[in-house]
Amino acid sequence: MSNKFDAAAKDAEGKLESAYGELTGDPGHQIKGKAKQVQASAMNVAGNLKDGAASAARGVRDTAGKVADDLS
Repeated sequence: MSNKFDAAAKDAEGKLESAYGELTGDPGHQIKGKAKQVQASAMNVAGNLKDGAASAARGVRDTAGKVADDLS
């Protein structure tokens, strides 16, 4: 859950910096803001992959337990 919070915070930070760059006409801040938004998206993908792997591992464990019970 922490990854998703961190990603949301990074996305908000990026949006603010990008908006600041647009308001001030500073392309450096615009680019940095967009880069932070891309980083936040990558963090979300990584978090989703981690969640998916954990879910798959639980499914395998549960299935293995059921098979072991059936064999007993």
